[in-house]
Amino acid sequence: MAIESMELKEIQTLEGHTDRVWSLDWNPATGHSGIPLLFASCSGDKTVRVWEQNTLSSNLFTCKAVLDETHTRTVRSCAWSPSGKLLATASFDATTAIWENVGGDFECVSTLEGHENEVKSVSWNASGNLLATCSRDKSVWIWEVEEGNEVECVSVLQGHTQDVKMVKWHPTMDVLFSCSYDNTVKVWADEGESDDWQCVQTLGGPNNGHTSTVWAISFNASGDKMVTCSDDLTLKVWETENLELQSGGGFAPWRHLCTLTGYHDRTIFSVHWSREGILASGAADDAIRLFVDNNESEVGGPLFKLLSKKEKAHGMDINCVQWSPGVRFSGTTLMDYFNGITSIGSNGVTANNRLAYCVVA
Repeated sequence: MAIESMELKEIQTLEGHTDRVWSLDWNPATGHSGIPLLFASCSGDKTVRVWEQNTLSSNLFTCKAVLDETHTRTVRSCAWSPSGKLLATASFDATTAIWENVGGDFECVSTLEGHENEVKSVSWNASGNLLATCSRDKSVWIWEVEEGNEVECVSVLQGHTQDVKMVKWHPTMDVLFSCSYDNTVKVWADEGESDDWQCVQTLGGPNNGHTSTVWAISFNASGDKMVTCSDDLTLKVWETENLELQSGGGFAPWRHLCTLTGYHDRTIFSVHWSREGILASGAADDAIRLFVDNNESEVGGPLFKLLSKKEKAHGMDINCVQWSPGVRFSGTTLMDYFNGITSIGSNGVTANNRLAYCVVA
């Protein structure tokens, strides 16, 4: 069923953080099989908050836990492991913490040190045994997480020439992507059995890449397309044609598919691709945009079209948009599918149930 239009509707405002909220992550093990939706948010107030949906009454979210007294500076990024049992948090104090839910209480079970200064992003691979971090020190670190929550650094990747903004694992393969203030996206792969991680491709200006800072990366459900967003006010979609080659240890290069431009007039900080194929973007113009495949496009026409826009979604910059896990679109009505959005702001979190976005205020 083609989705032609929709409207974003705010459902709830959650308050708790006392400084700007930088990022959030939905727990992938929630939102299905009767398990309430759960997400974490992180802030300049040095804390992480865990929010849970009350499915027995209102379906609204409440704060389940506050993780504090571990990081000493801004917590910039948070990411749940694929099992949903561990939460990694990256901080401007140059450390990454790993938390475990033990009987309903979150305990810091490991603190990773090594970066010279602010850690900007953290990401788990699909199997949950590898963790990647990146920093203002221009490096990307890969950590192996073993039984008993023992963590060891297995590789330090030097390739970017400026601050690295985000790291993101491919959704099905152990291929790592990083984006940077140096205007590039780098693709990293292990080319041997001895953790010999190498940069196998750089996506930059010469191959239709971004011309300013690249802030975020997201993949479609099948993993054969990727979208990036930038300070150059564009979204760029990339594709690879042979995932089987990559899963077999080879490498199939990524190529530029199209550029979405003219939809935001300030820096695009975040982009996220839903499992149903809808792109969400959030920017410093305080706006959210949603895009879908343009199936009616003529040859040579635009490959994506604007589905919806929300002006002044918050009073200031939107730092992060993220679709939630949960029940897939059933094809009944658009409102059944898009009946909620969760937004996190520096002085609160606004929530419905499908998309999350956070802001600086």
